[in-house]
Amino acid sequence: GMKTAVGRTVKIGAQNGSGQTGTATIVNKGTGVLVTLTVSNEPKGASEPAHIHLGTCAKLNPAPWKPLSNVVGGVSTTTVPGVTVAQLTGKTKYAINVHKSAAMLKVYVACGGI
Repeated sequence: GMKTAVGRTVKIGAQNGSGQTGTATIVNKGTGVLVTLTVSNEPKGASEPAHIHLGTCAKLNPAPWKPLSNVVGGVSTTTVPGVTVAQLTGKTKYAINVHKSAAMLKVYVACGGI
């Protein structure tokens, strides 16, 4: 039969000297996936937009593929409908990307390839 991935843990690395690193876990949940993103060293009071993007951290498609909840207090939890772990870990590359703020979306503070 088909081999299915139960889940995936993604290492999140700092970008642009942010010092923000962490992990993301992705597990199948119902008809979607539950993405739990934990980031350390987030500035106090920050609300950092996060998305799943197509591509790799080195070569990211800047258009968000799926939105994730903003990282607040170092945590973001999102159920993304209509997506599976198998899809995210297949041939097509995806990355989780964290942005400095809604006003500064072009400044990436952290990223991890799924």
